[in-house]
Amino acid sequence: MSAQQLSDLIRFARHNSPFYRDLYASLPPHADRLTDLPVVDQQEFWAANALHESRVLTGPLSEATVYKTGGTTGSPKFSVYTRDEWRTFVTTFGQGLVDTGLRPGHRVADLFYAGELYASFLFVLDSLAHAPVDNVRLPIGGSAPLETTIPTLRDLAAQVLTGTPTTLCRLAEEVVSSGVRLDSVELLLFGGEALFDDQRRLLATAFPRAEARSVGYASVDAGLLGRPVPGADARVHRAFTPYSVVEILDDSTDEPITEPGRPGRVVVTSLFRRLMPIIRYPAGDRAEWTGTGPGHFRILGRAEEGVRVGPVSLYTQDAQDAVTAADTAGRVVGTQLVVRRWDGRDGLVLRLATAPGDPDHGREELAGAVIAELETVRPLYPDSVRAGFVHPLSVEWARHRDLAVNPRSGKLVRVLDERPTA
Repeated sequence: MSAQQLSDLIRFARHNSPFYRDLYASLPPHADRLTDLPVVDQQEFWAANALHESRVLTGPLSEATVYKTGGTTGSPKFSVYTRDEWRTFVTTFGQGLVDTGLRPGHRVADLFYAGELYASFLFVLDSLAHAPVDNVRLPIGGSAPLETTIPTLRDLAAQVLTGTPTTLCRLAEEVVSSGVRLDSVELLLFGGEALFDDQRRLLATAFPRAEARSVGYASVDAGLLGRPVPGADARVHRAFTPYSVVEILDDSTDEPITEPGRPGRVVVTSLFRRLMPIIRYPAGDRAEWTGTGPGHFRILGRAEEGVRVGPVSLYTQDAQDAVTAADTAGRVVGTQLVVRRWDGRDGLVLRLATAPGDPDHGREELAGAVIAELETVRPLYPDSVRAGFVHPLSVEWARHRDLAVNPRSGKLVRVLDERPTA
């Protein structure tokens, strides 16, 4: 299926999808520009998109593959693709792999997760199979035990590893602690979550000859989002024109942002999906235009990835920046925010992971420096401590393998809320 004209997609969705028919009921019959349309409300979309008797789908579910997605709501939902839509999806994404540094003949290990209706393993494997350069695919999977994964990578001389940053870091930690050398690895392609500086340090220790780059920006619910842009900043991507339209909207007004450097939320329209239309759908991320090329944008993180501790709002990026500023020696290789409640008050614990062999010496000083940096960025936190609203910030030391992950996707859980709920 080729990419379809936006006006045709809008008419088709209005006529065949009860959800979009209701959403656009007050619009003129010939509304055909994105700015004429409202942004999809996530909760309403997924409430209407039940697997049985969906009001989003434009036809019966008689030929499709069903995938499970957390979307941006946290709880799994179902996303469907016809065979033609999936072929377009993986073929277009596969074309972007040449921008990651994929070369003819590269041996590529797929370490994403498979099964339980999860899409990433199959998606990456199919995208590699449809890439415009020859490659050798090694479908290992992210749930394979490290004691078998590492010998397989060594014996087959894998040159490219693809997976979530969390999976790649757990592999890296095992490589470092076991002393195994995987000298053939020259490219690390990550996806599904952001890669932070502390994780880069661990990867560089385990794979000193390898460069870490984005495999591309996509999700099973939103579809095609961004093709990698070669360069030093792995967060920069460009839209998969003409198969999708990416907008960056003002957080308050939903007006499209056009100038570089102004952050907003990412909204996507997929021009090749008809069974489950995606029109002005919030991708769940924040981004900004870079001004460095047509359609180039920089991903800034999840739109709502943070936590409320008592009266204080904290974002994972705040903690990450504090660690980067304080950890001048590069000892921290993973960060997780843990929220707990005891004695009638909330408290935030920064769980910091270090590399194998990292000494205990100096940890107390480093913990104090991280806390000081975070309290400088979020002064409401120490103010709330003095007022008796929350417990003081604390640090808990761990290894990367101790950090909590999503059991289905293998992605690091950036915020772990351990507060009891009634």
